[in-house]
Amino acid sequence: MKIEGVGKVLTIYVGSSDKWHGKPLYTAIVERARQEGLAGATVLEGIVGYGANSRIHRSKILDLSTDLPIRIEIIDQPERINAFLPILDEMVQEGLITLRDCEIIKYTHSQTP
Repeated sequence: MKIEGVGKVLTIYVGSSDKWHGKPLYTAIVERARQEGLAGATVLEGIVGYGANSRIHRSKILDLSTDLPIRIEIIDQPERINAFLPILDEMVQEGLITLRDCEIIKYTHSQTP
């Protein structure tokens, strides 16, 4: 597969403790993106952040339970990203989803898994 040209960056912000059918939401989103054939996804964990409820979430050694900020980025062609948005709407109950344009310079890989 080779992709070049106009693309979209889909960014999803959720908490590390958010769940979807018993598994971490960020894992479920990545698995579903793969199932839908999107080019790729990356999950990044934040060390501190806050969202709509203004409660600060941070990583501390003494915290037994943390709800760290998680950012998932998926980049692909606009039509493929747009087709994935209704799926995300169902999966993300609390969080933030953003979409921005990008230019894909090069995305290529072999057919071997």
